[in-house]
Amino acid sequence: MELEEPELELVATQARDLAHRTRGLFFVSLACGSVGFAMAMQMGLNPNFLADIVHLNGQQVGLLEAARESCGIFALGLLALLAGLGEPLVGAVVLVIFAAGLGGYGLIPPAFSWVILLSLVWSQGLHIWMPLPNSMTLALAEPGRAGRRLGQVQAAAAAGFGLGLITALVLNRCSVAIQPMYFFAGAAGLLGAGACLGIPRAIKTPGPRLVVRKKYALYYLLCFLEGWRKQVAIAFAGFLLVKQFGAQLETMLLLQLVVQIISYFVSRPVGRLIDRVGERRILTIYYACLTLFFIGYATLRARWALYSLFVVDNAIFVLGMAVTTYVGRIAPKAEHTPTLSMGVAMNHVAAVSMPLLGGIIWRVWGYEWTFGIGALAALLSVLLVRFVPAHLRTAAA
Repeated sequence: MELEEPELELVATQARDLAHRTRGLFFVSLACGSVGFAMAMQMGLNPNFLADIVHLNGQQVGLLEAARESCGIFALGLLALLAGLGEPLVGAVVLVIFAAGLGGYGLIPPAFSWVILLSLVWSQGLHIWMPLPNSMTLALAEPGRAGRRLGQVQAAAAAGFGLGLITALVLNRCSVAIQPMYFFAGAAGLLGAGACLGIPRAIKTPGPRLVVRKKYALYYLLCFLEGWRKQVAIAFAGFLLVKQFGAQLETMLLLQLVVQIISYFVSRPVGRLIDRVGERRILTIYYACLTLFFIGYATLRARWALYSLFVVDNAIFVLGMAVTTYVGRIAPKAEHTPTLSMGVAMNHVAAVSMPLLGGIIWRVWGYEWTFGIGALAALLSVLLVRFVPAHLRTAAA
């Protein structure tokens, strides 16, 4: 049976729309995979670069991390100023900035001042980029398939991260020095910027809003403590293994690769478990484990035990998604995004202040006390989680 001309035109329109969406999602995935590759290089190389090449101490690492995380606060205001511009164009520009900062590590003299300067450059680009992939993916996803498309993009980022770690391992085996490896990270960032130009330009940047409500106070406190705890781990755990226990670059890359493999396989089961048993149980287990892990960093001296602790500590981060799902249960849909934005702001307030404090404590009293403040944050979180209702219905839209 032949189709009438209006029906043929409808089919053609639908085909063009599908092709438009598919093409856009491909380039979003390519951009996210490229950023994942670049960040794998940065995170894998960073502890050895700072300890062995730049020769930083604990206080300097804390100052560097605080400066880098301050970009997350500025990013909220910058995104508001960019509201109305095409998201792919914004993404392309900020990924060029991101690439320039990371690639610049390969050119600078190994001095603390240069490292801070370039860290501010790439981190600002990254923090502006971070909310854009989800927004662009939601805009391009077919009705009823948003979750599937978000999963597709996240899988691309995970694949890029794994490929970046493997590339760093291969380069290290080929006796390539640490600093030239950052050129690969910069090239990946430029590839991501180029991919953004293939995304439909009609997607606009929304201006983020912050919602401050008394009824969300528990969520804000959990986000603040999560930023406190997370930055002690990110800034100092890998640095401890290199500075105090002599971990080589290949060892750190392999540890990160094991973390990514574990995280890839456990993320979906953990998400289903949160839906089934609720946030309170998951977060209680999460923060109780982290309390013990920080005590372990402060007291253990066996290298193999610390390596194992590092892997499990980083892999268990996936349980932290329960903090985000908690918002879906306490806030109506219209307030999800602004409430999450306020959580990000609270997280970054802690992320800026705690590395500074941790670095000073490392210098004055030793690294054991730095991880002690991480244990304190995790323990406080355990106590606060008791106020999360055990069985909470999702808030009405």
